[in-house]
Amino acid sequence: MKKLILGLVASVFVWSGAQAAGGGIPWDKFPQERVRDMAALQNGAKLFANYCLNCHASAFMRYNRLRDIGLTEEQIQANLIFTGAKPGDTMKVAMTPADAKAWFGKVPPDLTLIARSRSAVGKGSDSGADYLYTYLRTYYRDDTTPTGWNNAAFPNVGMPHVLWELQGQQRAVYTEQKDPHDPAKTIRTFTGLEQIAPGTMTKEQYNEAVADLVAYLKWMSEPNQTSRVRLGVGVLIFLSLLIVVAWRLNANFWKDIK
Repeated sequence: MKKLILGLVASVFVWSGAQAAGGGIPWDKFPQERVRDMAALQNGAKLFANYCLNCHASAFMRYNRLRDIGLTEEQIQANLIFTGAKPGDTMKVAMTPADAKAWFGKVPPDLTLIARSRSAVGKGSDSGADYLYTYLRTYYRDDTTPTGWNNAAFPNVGMPHVLWELQGQQRAVYTEQKDPHDPAKTIRTFTGLEQIAPGTMTKEQYNEAVADLVAYLKWMSEPNQTSRVRLGVGVLIFLSLLIVVAWRLNANFWKDIK
């Protein structure tokens, strides 16, 4: 329980940092139907294992829980585990906290609850997925930063663009106009992103891949969400039928009483 609380706090810290950065663009809507698509979740799990799990742990999720999205333990072991871990182990990274702090300045946060952390600070149940979907698609080149990357959704982000080979490289596009209050000053306004180097995927393919990855992150934050929703619908249907039956029984019981 203590580790779970610490993980949630770490996730909230990341979101708070993003919010504090300010100036981010509006978030795009994440395609929610992806969370119910087994093929999308499996592709998202592959992307997570290949690109995220090198630095970010997911210490509250076990590899063999991926059986819930249609993978066998043999597939998990062969395609998603690149260390000496076993399917029953949690998703941890080999990098020690001391090394992480020395290399990155801070320990990369655990990602188990990252897709739920926005709702944890009162921003809506889907806003975490919306943020991730936007964030992973809006990296651009910026020579003024230590990593050479920046992000339109999280200005001055510290994390480099780990998916750049898939997406390619973008640059920020700005418009400039004179400050109406001080003609000596110029106001720069961000207007969008422009592709400057292609990746291994087209724009449409990359958007699909990011949607799969975010779907997996959202599923991982609450693996029983699909069955919970299904159970909830069943309960509501049962209660609706029960109300009808109770209403007719009540009418029949009182029909001869004046």
